Amino acid sequence: MTIRIGYYQQQPTGYKAFIPLPFPPREPLHLSSKTELKHAEAMRLIGKLDGIAQLLPDKDFFLLMFVRKEAASSSQIEGTQATMIDAIASEIVPSSDLPPDVDDIIHYIAALNFGLKRLKTLPFSTRLIRELHDKLMTGARSSFNPFPGEIRYTQNWIGGTSPMNASFVPPPPHEVARALGDLEKFIHSKENELPPLIKAALLHAQFETIHPFIDGNGRTGRLLITLFIWQEKILEIPLLYLSDFFKKNQKMYYEQLQKYHGDPSNIESWIDFFLEGIVETAKSAIEIAYRINRIHERDMAKMHQLGKISAPTSVNVLRHLFGQPIVDVAKVQQWTGFTRAGTQKVINRLIELDILVPRSPLKKYGKTYEYQSYLSDFQKGS
Repeated sequence: MTIRIGYYQQQPTGYKAFIPLPFPPREPLHLSSKTELKHAEAMRLIGKLDGIAQLLPDKDFFLLMFVRKEAASSSQIEGTQATMIDAIASEIVPSSDLPPDVDDIIHYIAALNFGLKRLKTLPFSTRLIRELHDKLMTGARSSFNPFPGEIRYTQNWIGGTSPMNASFVPPPPHEVARALGDLEKFIHSKENELPPLIKAALLHAQFETIHPFIDGNGRTGRLLITLFIWQEKILEIPLLYLSDFFKKNQKMYYEQLQKYHGDPSNIESWIDFFLEGIVETAKSAIEIAYRINRIHERDMAKMHQLGKISAPTSVNVLRHLFGQPIVDVAKVQQWTGFTRAGTQKVINRLIELDILVPRSPLKKYGKTYEYQSYLSDFQKGS
């Protein structure tokens, strides 16, 4: 479909910047039958994921793992080398033993958790977006001042060394407030209501087109997808995170966004790509949920091998491992209330049952342990 969402305008200093037209476009959005079918498949799989999620043991722990996975993937798109494992280990291992950019992932986790809570008291708005950016960027590792929570007042660009040779130049600073205002109205508009997934696709692409901050736009924009889908109550538990799909298809992700803010815009190509991401991500989450349920049943069965005195404590530790699968003696001691020696006995018991595995077997002091089968199964397909 041929729809214009903006145009390129020559700026006084010689480069062309994108000027958004009023949003949403006046032209009606007519999706092809192929896109309609893809949307139906995406909604079917989301419904299946929502049903399976209700059967999960300790849903909050499962959610925490997905949040970490999302945070790692979204940060890696921007060049972060640290992994989800590094983020989990950061709660246990001294920071000097971890990649310095694990800080990016930790800030993303904090911003996402903040957003999920904040939506209970503040509607989706420019103010919410600014608060998310503030949580994401304040104190985070950065090569320059990202001005947390502040709408930019200088020109930015994507690719290249300057706006003159950039692959895309977002709107000039004086156009940003208007464009964000249109986006906020679009989110809340009930006129010509679009299905939530289509609206989420347009929300993300339009936000990335506006690029309202000096830095952190990509991560903020991906946060908005998760928060919007959850706000629309498509999922009772926010388990749908697209950053892993975007990371796997990073070149195409950028190409599709370029098509979106072309003149004219290829909106349907972007929507198709976004829906494909929903389908693939939902399938992956469903598979992970099945695997985790099997691991939970298998390892709970192992607890029955223990005596009446040992079993309750081991079950309690196992339950916590689904949320914090990398531990040391101090962390397990916190869960059990045992002495250090008693806690080590619990850990040794779980090692014998092939639940915990020492991360550095030759290390004499400061040992850490991981729930290896759970971690590896959770990461399959990543």
